[in-house]
Amino acid sequence: MPRPDRPRVLVQACAFVVRRFCVVKSDHGRSLRRLAVNDPVANDQVAADPVAPVDGAGITTGSLARRLGVSPTTLRSWDQRYGLGPAVRPVGRHRRWSADDVAMLEEMCRLTAAGAPPGEAARVAKERARAGHPQPAVADAALPLAAPGGAALPLGVVRAECRGLARAAVRLDSEAVQEHLNAFVREHGVVAAWEEVMMPTLHAVGRKWETSGDRYVEVEHLLSWHVSTTLRNAPLLLGGRARVHGVAPILLACVPGEQHTLPLEAVYAALVVAGLPVRMLGAAVPAEALTESVRRTGPSAVMLWSQSRSSASTPLAAHLVRTAWGLKGARQRPLVHLAGPGWGPAPVEGTKRPGGLREAMTGLAGPAAR
Repeated sequence: MPRPDRPRVLVQACAFVVRRFCVVKSDHGRSLRRLAVNDPVANDQVAADPVAPVDGAGITTGSLARRLGVSPTTLRSWDQRYGLGPAVRPVGRHRRWSADDVAMLEEMCRLTAAGAPPGEAARVAKERARAGHPQPAVADAALPLAAPGGAALPLGVVRAECRGLARAAVRLDSEAVQEHLNAFVREHGVVAAWEEVMMPTLHAVGRKWETSGDRYVEVEHLLSWHVSTTLRNAPLLLGGRARVHGVAPILLACVPGEQHTLPLEAVYAALVVAGLPVRMLGAAVPAEALTESVRRTGPSAVMLWSQSRSSASTPLAAHLVRTAWGLKGARQRPLVHLAGPGWGPAPVEGTKRPGGLREAMTGLAGPAAR
């Protein structure tokens, strides 16, 4: 049976980082390789989560949910269904979770992430907690665990929020995934969310897919959908600045035949939150339609996204650089930004090549503000 197409997020997610890099894919579908400078994701060394210790009074449900990468609703559901609640329940006070309670729930998360049914995982977690062995060196052979190599994503050295998001994604916990993404965007903004949480987690899912015999595609689909949802809802989450009036819009589009839009969605969200006018044309925009859009909207800048060498069109980019509008003697042209690894190292005269989302924001916002 032929191998299915590689999940789209593996190549989408490796789009914008602080340092420039590219993704290379052979014609025979061999593994994608990420070439980066000082790439923390490529390092599989796992750093401990910087979480607060559990003191004698215990921790709250919200703190425990963030620590485990689950939603508070999931914790309440586990308590009601499987009896995985705090051992001590103060009357008239919010529940507090002791170190033993936390260890039991960490084991529950470990077992469910490895593929065990929740009911069976809860039984084993409670038994091991009572026996004082929350995490055995050898997995219980009776449990339907995941394939060799474990279910944890190869995140490398990342933020604690990224690790919690990954755990929720592996469990297919949609509610927790969305809560993690929304919370990080509210606190840190779109650019930090994309570069420090979304992109590393998406890339890790793709790497896990590559090494797990076509498994984890469902994780990629779920995570991709929630990332896209969060980016589109970013103006509602952050409120956005007052819209800048009297300036030309910024035009975002994928080149003809290019279906990968997620990085452009990150650019769109960041621009909208900044209050800048932007027009998103989306995937696979025909050359004629793109040229007509430039003439009709008179943009200050155009960003063209190309994920693969086969879709990158240097003649199209050069044509847009020369496209002008307005009255004779006062004609204007857009500043064209070529984004994505498909464009390759050869420069196109008159264009810009942003190396990351932050750099792209600076390059796009400058012309729009003039």
